[in-house]
Amino acid sequence: MTTAPAASTDATPTRTPADPAPLQPLLSDAVIVLRAPTQVWSDRDGAVGTAAVHGIYHGDVRHVRSMSVSCDDSALEWISTAPDGPSRIVFGGVLRGVDDTTPDPKVRLLRERNVADGRVTETWTLRSRVDAPIRTTLRLRLQPEFALLHEVKSGHARPQPTDVAIDAGSARVSAGSRGLEFTAAGADVASDSEFVEATWEVEVPAFGETAVRWELALRDDTLVVGGAAAPARWDAAAVASRVSDPRLARWLTTALGDLDALRLVLPDDPEDEFFAAGAPWFFTLFGRDSLWAARLALPLDRDIAASTLRVLARLQGTTDDPQTAQEPGKILHELRSSSLEIPSEGISLPPRYYGSVDSTPLWICLLADAWRAGLPADEVRALLPALRGALGGIRDSGDSDGDGFLDYIDRLGTGLANQGWKDSGDSIQWRDGTLADGPIALCEVQAYAYEAALAGAELLEEFGDDGDTADIAFWREWAADLRTRFAAAYWIQTPEGRYPAVALDREKRPVDTLTSNIGHLIGTGILDADDEAHIAELLRGPSMSSGYGIRTMSTQAAGYWPLSYHGGSVWVHDTAIAVHGMRRAGLLDPARAVVEELLDAAEGFAYRVPELHSGDPRSETSVPTPYPAACRPQAWSAAAAVVCLTVLGAAD
Repeated sequence: MTTAPAASTDATPTRTPADPAPLQPLLSDAVIVLRAPTQVWSDRDGAVGTAAVHGIYHGDVRHVRSMSVSCDDSALEWISTAPDGPSRIVFGGVLRGVDDTTPDPKVRLLRERNVADGRVTETWTLRSRVDAPIRTTLRLRLQPEFALLHEVKSGHARPQPTDVAIDAGSARVSAGSRGLEFTAAGADVASDSEFVEATWEVEVPAFGETAVRWELALRDDTLVVGGAAAPARWDAAAVASRVSDPRLARWLTTALGDLDALRLVLPDDPEDEFFAAGAPWFFTLFGRDSLWAARLALPLDRDIAASTLRVLARLQGTTDDPQTAQEPGKILHELRSSSLEIPSEGISLPPRYYGSVDSTPLWICLLADAWRAGLPADEVRALLPALRGALGGIRDSGDSDGDGFLDYIDRLGTGLANQGWKDSGDSIQWRDGTLADGPIALCEVQAYAYEAALAGAELLEEFGDDGDTADIAFWREWAADLRTRFAAAYWIQTPEGRYPAVALDREKRPVDTLTSNIGHLIGTGILDADDEAHIAELLRGPSMSSGYGIRTMSTQAAGYWPLSYHGGSVWVHDTAIAVHGMRRAGLLDPARAVVEELLDAAEGFAYRVPELHSGDPRSETSVPTPYPAACRPQAWSAAAAVVCLTVLGAAD
């Protein structure tokens, strides 16, 4: 993901408790309720504000920093947390301070939270089995903030000045182009310099109940994305009901609900949906992530693959611009409403940023997959100009140094140093732990390009015109040449065995670390069948398999660390891509074995699989260890459940 942690070095200064460094928030213990582009992060009791990530977010802004509920006459003791899909949760507590003297708790508070696009509502229901009326006061305190998302992520959140207007039962808070409106029927609403507070005087009848309700409407006039209005085209419960494995059924139910809640549109094209990359930092369009999520989920929803292709085609590069990493034909990397500034990592990305080496070939691969899955001919033909442009981009600007392999280098200087899916600064290492120098030519990108060249030629042959004849021949010859050169340049022998290097460095040397990248080669056609089977076996070996998925880096590499972002952790989508390739290559036995590992991981995370988790071996831990800053839900992690469905379905 973009804005990955920067590379660590031994020269990093040690800080004392009196001089703490701002830190990225941890997420693993927090509770999220979402409907993109809106999300609420809280404790398991519903309280917002006790952890750095907590808040109510809309788009790329944290509108509310903290939110708390209290009762004047009793402590609230929370006893239950009950999520109901991605967008609704109920927190349950007891109020023993207003109860009778018997042992059983007889006064309960149920706090139901619902999140929609730009809207958060809560209903508090007080229920009593006490034989007399209960009168008490309930309070809600909100702290508006309007800090930018990337500031929250970097630990530098800065509250913005606000104007507050109070009316009967409501408050309006504005901060320039952003604002919120709080409505609480029947409440007394007031504000001070930091908080908005609502107070309800309530009476609960004997053996009865009463309820209060409030609502937040969130506004951001700068948003470049919006929530999908139409319902999802799949029925998660129906899909899960057809599955014999109960773990996969539960994972599918959760994952498909999360994919539903992660659907976004661009305001000018509200019919064309795509998947936001993930929560909390990536509620927007990401070329690579949105393409892979759509590709992995293709067996259940062809239409969102088609609409993702159309959205990215509209934003396709048209000029050579180092300031945005744009090149003609290139597919976008990410879209935001403002520049993304991460000073601690030396990153400053423009609102439209094209710094991705793989989005362009992946766009072509998805178009071909969608066509083979039944995308209507007229929809394919409408995308031919973008296809020709993407192929031209691969040919004309994909290879920066003329060696015949697709590569990348950060021309911006403040962009991403690594522009494959492993985009952290230390992700491309030699076995001794030193970093590779760019331009970097990743192994999996060559496989994507090979597949894209042949797929593009096939699409042009099927839907193009006489003017495409020369290009069809060119791309087939280009692919054959790439396959031959790849075999000569990338395969290496190390003490860990024979395998393709993760990349070629600036000097065209094969970077010798054994990594999960080689799993992406399987099923693309760039390898012989025997080599595909060999790689599948290698990925199942003890240095690469954690027992909960495939590690990003071998345990025998000097840079391995199980909690390294890309240097030993397990990314579920990464493992799922290898499984996807194994299935395409007919390697069903290893594919099923890896699926079992993914199901164990999903069970360990209560079936909401995070962005990544630790590479700790299963022999040392009975459940997968969280990577504590991992995003969740993540679209391509959720879509991995669909890959598992296709593999187990093939086994039936």
